Amino acid sequence: MIDDRDREALDAYSEAVTAVVQQVLPSVASLRVKSRLGDGAGSASVLTGDGFLLTSAHVVDGVNTVVAAFADGNEVTADVVGRDAFSDLAVLRARGDVPSPVALGDASKLQVGQLVIAVGNPLGLAGSVTAGIISGLGRSLPTRQGRVVDEVIQTDAALNPGNSGGVLADSRGRMIGVNTAVAGIGVGLAVPINETTERIISALMTAGRVRRAWLGIAGSQAPLPPALANKLGRREGLRVAQVVAGSPADSAGLRAGDIVVAVAGTSLGSSTELQRRMVEDAIGRRVEITVWRNGALVDVIAVPRELTESSS
Repeated sequence: MIDDRDREALDAYSEAVTAVVQQVLPSVASLRVKSRLGDGAGSASVLTGDGFLLTSAHVVDGVNTVVAAFADGNEVTADVVGRDAFSDLAVLRARGDVPSPVALGDASKLQVGQLVIAVGNPLGLAGSVTAGIISGLGRSLPTRQGRVVDEVIQTDAALNPGNSGGVLADSRGRMIGVNTAVAGIGVGLAVPINETTERIISALMTAGRVRRAWLGIAGSQAPLPPALANKLGRREGLRVAQVVAGSPADSAGLRAGDIVVAVAGTSLGSSTELQRRMVEDAIGRRVEITVWRNGALVDVIAVPRELTESSS
C-alpha cells in the first residue's frame, strides 16, 4: 500500500522525468542508416539551430548521409560532417530545418546516484524514454581502434540497440552524455559532455576531424620502487608492454619493460594521462620522456606523429 509520502515522492519523480521529456524529446532524431552492410538505426540530437546534429561515430560508420526523423514527423537528410572513432562521436549537418538544440550540461559536475533520463530510438521504437541513476563515473570504454574513451558515464537507465547517439540528460534537461554502449544487463554507458568532448565536437564541426599526437606504445599502471615513489611523490608509472615497430617511441629507443614516469617534465602514471598529453600541438614536436629502466632514470627524446586509424 502506497502512503501519501510515497505518492508525493513518485509524483515528484514523474514530474521531473516528464518535464525533461517535454524539453528534450522534440530535439532527438531517429536515424535511418543505409550502408553496404545493410540497414541500421540510431539516434542523434540537435546541436545548433542551423542544423548540426550530434551522434555516435559507430552509428554512421561507413556512410556519408542518413535520414533523420523527428517526433513532429519532420524528416531531413543529413550529411556526415565529421566522425571521430577514438571518442565515438560524430557530427551531422541537416539539409533542412531542425528543432531547437538540446542544452549542453557539464558531466564533470555529476554525482553517483543522480537522476538521468535516456532519450532515443531503441529497437526501432522512436521517441523512447528510460530513466535511472548514474551508477558509476570515470569508467573507460575501449574502442575498436585500441584507444580508450575516458570518464565514461555508467547508468542503469535501460539502453538497447538504436539508443546509440541519443541523449543522456540530467533532471534539468541538459545533455550530459551521448549514449553509446550496452555493457550488460542494467549497465549502459555514455560518452560525457565535458570540456574535452566539447573541443572534439567543435573540431568536427569546423574541420571534420580531430588531430591527435601518437607515440606508439601500449602499457598499464605499474608500482614504482619505494625510493623513486617518494622522490616523485607518486606511487605508479606507466609500464610499457608494447612498442609499435617504426613508431616514434621505437625511434626514440623506448623498450617493453620501461616504466614511463614523466613526459615533458610532468609526472605521468597511466595510459589515460598519456592520451591527454597527446594533443594536436604535440604533433611533430620533440618531447622528453623519462623512464625507469634497470634501476635508473633514463631520458629519451621522441617526436610524436599524427594519430590515424591505421597507426593505432
